[in-house]
Amino acid sequence: MPNASGNPLRDLLVAKSVLLADGAMGTSLFEAGLETGDSPELWNVDHPDRVAAIHRGFVAAGADILLTNTFGGTGYRLALHNAQDRVAELNSAGAAIAREVVDAADRPVLVAGSMGPTGEIYQPVGTLAQEDGEAAFAEQAAALAKGGADLLWVETISGVEELAAAVAGAATAGLPVIATMTFDTNGRTMMGLTPEAAMAFRDQLAVRPAAFGANCGVGPSQLVDSILSLGAAAGPDDILIAKGNCGVPEYRDGHIHYDGSPEIMADYACLARDAGARIIGGCCGTSAIHLRAMAEALATRQPGPTPDRAAVENRLGPISVAAAESDAVDIARRQGEREGRRRRRRG
Repeated sequence: MPNASGNPLRDLLVAKSVLLADGAMGTSLFEAGLETGDSPELWNVDHPDRVAAIHRGFVAAGADILLTNTFGGTGYRLALHNAQDRVAELNSAGAAIAREVVDAADRPVLVAGSMGPTGEIYQPVGTLAQEDGEAAFAEQAAALAKGGADLLWVETISGVEELAAAVAGAATAGLPVIATMTFDTNGRTMMGLTPEAAMAFRDQLAVRPAAFGANCGVGPSQLVDSILSLGAAAGPDDILIAKGNCGVPEYRDGHIHYDGSPEIMADYACLARDAGARIIGGCCGTSAIHLRAMAEALATRQPGPTPDRAAVENRLGPISVAAAESDAVDIARRQGEREGRRRRRRG
């Protein structure tokens, strides 16, 4: 059963300075036989053994947090597969699979209920009402909690309306809620939000996420740059999340491939830690092999100073930056203030 403390995420963060989240469920499912266009969530009942094997691989690689195979688990996404009436069944099953895996582990590992975007556009630009989006996320959250999730992880969000609906809906389940947004090319979400604007909006949410950060994107260098920007706008007690893709995606031979090596992902993990992230994982393309390299690097390499963009690009590749020079100066100033606070706390 889930940790009975009421906030297992907080407990584990007290015990460990950095938590390792898992790798790419979607990529792993495709390698296990999932066909393009099929619903990953249906595998929670059709092939639970294959889903469990992926989870076990990530635990063996060192993951402290497993995300459930429920990214597209709202009724809106499941409707694409005529499964909109199976929200409770598929999400509860997904959480139960991960729960069984972590209960068999020889150390504390948390189950995070993955909650991805609905795929709908919210009013006033689109047609989805805020309350309808919130209700969809609440339905999913209740099923994930019933299946045994320790916390709920809202991920890959690009707009403020969906962030508000997802966090509010998730909070109805009574579990800790964390959230990540995706900052793509030029350091903005698909809806044009910068990391700094995202942090400001986070503080206006009815329920403040227990941790906040970035996932997916166009590569590890861009992800670390997003963490630097989020950290510059964060307070000293904020928990930042980094879950970046395994390199840059390329379409070859009818499939998407990622060019990140275990060595690159190890560097990414350490740079994300030095940039201020305390929950670090891999998104698209990240296998258990990559995750093991990340775990070993975090365990053996000493933390370093907050990196600048030049250091990130030197290790991970180019960063696409859209901020005006004045914005960059302001970010650098706040980074300096944050580093000063860190030094004072250490001293």
